Amino acid sequence: MTATAERDPGFGGEVPDFYHRFRRGYPDRVVDVVVAAFDLTPLDAVVDLGCGTGQLTRPLAPRVGSVLGVDPEPDMLVRARAVEENPANVGWLLGSDAELSGLAALLRPLGAITVGQALHWMDRTRLFATAHPLLRPGGGVAVVTNGVPLWQQDSDWSRALRGHLSAWLGKPLIDTCGTDPDSQRRVRDDLRAAGYAIGLQVVGYAAHPTADEIIGGVYSALPHQLLPAPADRPDFDARLRAVLDPFAPFTEYVEVTILTGARR
Repeated sequence: MTATAERDPGFGGEVPDFYHRFRRGYPDRVVDVVVAAFDLTPLDAVVDLGCGTGQLTRPLAPRVGSVLGVDPEPDMLVRARAVEENPANVGWLLGSDAELSGLAALLRPLGAITVGQALHWMDRTRLFATAHPLLRPGGGVAVVTNGVPLWQQDSDWSRALRGHLSAWLGKPLIDTCGTDPDSQRRVRDDLRAAGYAIGLQVVGYAAHPTADEIIGGVYSALPHQLLPAPADRPDFDARLRAVLDPFAPFTEYVEVTILTGARR
């Protein structure tokens, strides 16, 4: 996740470590779709906006000349840089979608701009318009939605998790992080209106998370202001585990949606 410079979604502090440890990665097939959509080669540069700790940035690196991960949260980038297996052709830069024009002006024409599970924090109309002239012919924007949130899935364990977290927060937990069909349709419409040729592919797979991984995923989604205090976490974890355990073992059906807009 990420945000424009005007907003603070609370992804500093301890959150980047939870994000790095527990957020889903991307299957190789997702990278294959992005590469094929824009005919990316080792001559291309890619900007990964809202890169977080690099879940999409790193898998792209072996397929292109360079990838620049951009995020407005300094702690996310500190965690991203700390990963030992960072490829030599990956760089990290503090910035947001609002600054894309200035960032890309420092680079050669881009093969692609990717946004992984972060577009709901951005001004997409401005982003798509700004991106168009920065892309080489045939390049484009890829909006990658990495499955619905843990608490929004069509399973008994997810419904139990949603009910528990809603009670804990004191309000219904309805956020889809831009994964719902209406949000996806609006993104397609905005890309088309900005002059892009639209492509859409879905990569699906089944995962089998443990209770610890589900709980870690919850921590990765909480802004630092809402994280339980360290002394309260054993109780918080135990209550979550008590909610989840009746439904073990857990299956998660993940659909990664790759929406591409190619520069005409």
